[in-house]
Amino acid sequence: MQNLVFIVASFVAGVVLSVESAIGGVFGESIGDLEASFYVFFVPLVLSLPYVLTRSRLKIKHAFTLPKHELGGGVLGALYVVLLFMSVSELGVGIAMALVLMGQLGVSVVVEHHGWAGVQKIPFNRDRLFAMCLFAAALFLIV
Repeated sequence: MQNLVFIVASFVAGVVLSVESAIGGVFGESIGDLEASFYVFFVPLVLSLPYVLTRSRLKIKHAFTLPKHELGGGVLGALYVVLLFMSVSELGVGIAMALVLMGQLGVSVVVEHHGWAGVQKIPFNRDRLFAMCLFAAALFLIV
């Protein structure tokens, strides 16, 4: 049952990402991609700041003692949003999201195979290769 919650949460995250991409692409056309990306990061900062300052101050201090690659997520997130907004405004949401999925799937199997960044190792095998080929074919038909 607990897995069901995370399955639904992952699906909802994908829905939210597509909606955000559509809005962000149009927003980026109106005010500029970097400006729209700034807004996308500024609003959550403002909304989460009271919680962080009052409830999790010690956790934030601990973050700077962690390996530097773990702090890179913020940079990667910003790069992702800027590139996505630029792509959506030129390609449309469907094609941009299909290409995002292709990139995510390709990198995720490599990361899992090697256990990079501390994730659980999941060996690459023929079943995963076959699944990736089917997924790529489906996404190719969408694009």
